[in-house]
Amino acid sequence: MLKNNLKIAWRNLNRNKSFSVINILGLAIGISTCLVLMLFVENELSYDRFNKKADQIVRVIFRGSAAGGEMNEANVMPPTAQALKADYPEVLEGTRLRHGGTPLFTYHDKTFNTDQFAFADSNFLEVFTLPLIKGNSKTALLHPNTAVISEAMAAKYFGGEDPIGKVLFNKSYNSSYKITGVMEKIPVNSHFHFDLFVSMAGNPEAKDPSWMTSNFYTYLVLPKGYDYKQLEAKLPQVVEKYMGPQVQKAMGLTFAEFKQKGNRLGLNLQPLTDIHLHSNLSGELEAGGDIKYVYIFSAISIFMLIIACINFMNLSTAGASKRAKEIGIRKVLGSEKIELVKQFLTESVLLAVLALAVSVLLVLAALPLFNQLSGINLSLDISKHVWFIPGLLFFGLFVGLLAGSYPAFVLSSFKPVLVLKGKFTTGNKTTGLRSGLVVFQFFISITLIVCTTVVYKQLIYIQNKELGYQKDHVLVLPSTYFLGANEKAFYNQLIQDSRITSASISGYVPAGASYSNNFLVYPDNNTSQLVKTLRYEVDYNYVQTLGMKITRGRNFSKDYGTDSAGVILNETAVRIFGWDKNPMGHTITRTDNNGNKITLNVIGVVKDFHFKSLRERISPLVMTLGNNSGTIILKMKTTDVSSLISFIKSKWDSYNTGASFVYSFLDDSFNKDYKSELKIGKILAVFSGLTVLVASLGLFGLAMFTARQRTKEIGIRKVLGASVFSITSLLSKDFIKLVLVALLIASPLAWYVMNTWLQDFEYRTNMQWWMFALAGVLAILIAFITISFQAIKAALANPIKSLRTE
Repeated sequence: MLKNNLKIAWRNLNRNKSFSVINILGLAIGISTCLVLMLFVENELSYDRFNKKADQIVRVIFRGSAAGGEMNEANVMPPTAQALKADYPEVLEGTRLRHGGTPLFTYHDKTFNTDQFAFADSNFLEVFTLPLIKGNSKTALLHPNTAVISEAMAAKYFGGEDPIGKVLFNKSYNSSYKITGVMEKIPVNSHFHFDLFVSMAGNPEAKDPSWMTSNFYTYLVLPKGYDYKQLEAKLPQVVEKYMGPQVQKAMGLTFAEFKQKGNRLGLNLQPLTDIHLHSNLSGELEAGGDIKYVYIFSAISIFMLIIACINFMNLSTAGASKRAKEIGIRKVLGSEKIELVKQFLTESVLLAVLALAVSVLLVLAALPLFNQLSGINLSLDISKHVWFIPGLLFFGLFVGLLAGSYPAFVLSSFKPVLVLKGKFTTGNKTTGLRSGLVVFQFFISITLIVCTTVVYKQLIYIQNKELGYQKDHVLVLPSTYFLGANEKAFYNQLIQDSRITSASISGYVPAGASYSNNFLVYPDNNTSQLVKTLRYEVDYNYVQTLGMKITRGRNFSKDYGTDSAGVILNETAVRIFGWDKNPMGHTITRTDNNGNKITLNVIGVVKDFHFKSLRERISPLVMTLGNNSGTIILKMKTTDVSSLISFIKSKWDSYNTGASFVYSFLDDSFNKDYKSELKIGKILAVFSGLTVLVASLGLFGLAMFTARQRTKEIGIRKVLGASVFSITSLLSKDFIKLVLVALLIASPLAWYVMNTWLQDFEYRTNMQWWMFALAGVLAILIAFITISFQAIKAALANPIKSLRTE
């Protein structure tokens, strides 16, 4: 019987090729889109979960506030792990990580530099699941100047040699490291990636008792099932016990007085599995994701699947309605109801299974493109996704049974006498349901179109925003500290070239990688007003090189011998200090680590510039004159940039540092800060297009069904003189009304969602009426084109043929 049902089902598919192709293609696109997005969501949620103790590990973070701004840091003070381990028995282990910068290494005749270098405590490899291919994870980092390298680094620099026992020399730190272990590659879904771990025992900073500096990423292991918030509630006592006395020594205030002035310093705990998606901290080891995008793409995948299923069910029921006479004849010839039910369910499940097969092919074809678009590496590995095949089969069976339930149970129940007399109708309820489903499809499509438009509008706003500095034609050389004492000579060689109009030596760059230095100051030595600022250490040419504008006073100048005790403020600092009328002549005072007060005189005000992301409000900033080295910033004036870079590289190579020549363009660094938004915009655009495509396929199928159902009516109207335009309008207007209803429903939701998204940016575009109008016009235009194809075809048909068929 099953074989017979399959044979009949296959014949019906061949007989109705248009419906079949639309049905299969629409459902396949929906399933494949859902699968790709679910792989993305699964990848985002999997970060750091490869660690066996993932649910027990928390990171200690620093949060505080002082007049002028918030402090939210991913790293904390050197003694934090030791103090918490000693004071609280629930802390089973404490371990630290310290980024080692980008030093220069040598091994025999090989020289290389890497930024994948960190210092780690001896128990780091036991806390985190980082298996060693060679060596013992318990002892590999136990002794000073021992190191563990990745398998990739071992292959690159040691080839076929066994690296164990070999010695790497760190030229920048003037230290030698003995290799005691080789580890497997750190999984992609980790919040840190390093190729070289060196024992913390050999780092003098690791023993620093200061609670006033924060350079260490600190992790704790808690008991299984322990609520980390219980320990977090005790941390204010730790801050007061250890940090309080040092605050008093540095600032001359008791910790209680410090807090009474509205300041706050505190330690918090962050679960390891929250770091990638839930962190808003500065100083992260790597850029993280955003849980909001996980929610957005989860919703898109679900809605896309729903739209595809709606199409499938709509077209299945519409197509089955044409077979009412077939049902009547089969019942007259003795077919039982159960046989008809099985027949319709078999056809529906067969369509769903074919769609599943097509969707798998689409996923395999689309993943490389999605990976290129998103910048991540997803794969459909059946061994890792054991749920995939059972899930697909269950889904196909479910959708097939659901879509086939209407023709199976409703049409098979009609009396054959009424059906054969032509008195069968689908009824208003069925038509109303189909209309509701069309509205839902275009409601989702319009919402996504609006969201995509707003994202791109914000990206355009970011690109055109007045930043307060010139990012174009600026070249940044970030590793000039490798030159050592030759840095100034290299700088002097470069500025001799006429293609370089200005140059500055400073590691403080307003976009991309930059030094960072917090500054707590008292305006006019007023100890009742403590203000947290950011400090930029610059040279005489910094302001000119970056095209900044001095609005009051003057820039640093060699003509003034006292500028080493001078300071330039940004406009925000002037406002917060309350010096709007005339900041000249005022002073700011800071206290060094030894409790000594240092006073600086205000000599100028620089126009506010964005030295952080546009997600953050401009905070107070002070510029001091200094000999900060390590990075050279160049302002270029040439159309042949590659030639200039070749010239600079030749000068770099002449110093034989052994380090690679590295450069970046400031505008590229700025754009990279918004890389995630750009990716999201592209992904949204693609999936908005797919959603509209699937909705249009459904609409096309329904228009085809409607035109066939009204063949006799169209023929009579043509005989009575109706034009092609009037018939097209007749068949189109009902669908266009549904799209307009969808626009009215989608607009408030789209406004709410994107207004919430824009709140992440302190500086943002405004949502305007034309964004919603554009989405509506696009949806109506697409719907009209889709419907018109069938409507015009029906209107142009010979009325004699249409009336004869009836």
